[in-house]
Amino acid sequence: MSVIFRKEIMTIGIIGKGKIAGSLGKHWAKAGHEILFGSKHPDELRGLVENAGHDAVGLSLNAIFKAQTDAYLLAMPFHTMHQIAELYAGNYENNVIIDATNPDPENDGELATEVLNANYNASEYTAIKFGTAKTVKAFNSLNPEDLEQKAFRSKHKMAIPFATQESQGKKLAIQLIEDIGFDAFYIGDLSHSNIMEPQQALFGKSLEYAELKRLVDATRTF
Repeated sequence: MSVIFRKEIMTIGIIGKGKIAGSLGKHWAKAGHEILFGSKHPDELRGLVENAGHDAVGLSLNAIFKAQTDAYLLAMPFHTMHQIAELYAGNYENNVIIDATNPDPENDGELATEVLNANYNASEYTAIKFGTAKTVKAFNSLNPEDLEQKAFRSKHKMAIPFATQESQGKKLAIQLIEDIGFDAFYIGDLSHSNIMEPQQALFGKSLEYAELKRLVDATRTF
């Protein structure tokens, strides 16, 4: 007698309204997950909600952080990280935070420059700010167009690198990556995630698992 394993259905809060937020919201909704988009201006989320379908909703930041979610995706501008973390401290306690942001000096100003020049990397900065959450770095390095267009493949799947030191975060990240037709590639803990940041080896690359592994191995060897 065969055993049927049921996929865990999750509620995911997505903070942001750009390409990454829209693509992942649509893909995860298609995969059967409950999607809550959040913004300071929820009326501006109408397009994302309609595109995602599957009963996705748009909420204020207050509402999304009070919701009972399994994870939050951070896909907003990097410079808003500190304010959001401070305003909603306690609401995300023990939740998984998936950080898809990237510091960009042109758009994020001095904060981005400071983080890029610091003795910690951007994902470690997020982990510091969201100190009571379980931080995962993922979805920040793949080209946004490929994230949108190359999901749900049965062959020649793109690999999504991710980093975390949390067992719960690792399990959740693997499922959410694989649910939408990508392969999950574990980089290591957050201290190893700098390889995924802008101007680093993996940034902007859309590679299959074996190609990604070769690049990671070569980068770490030399």
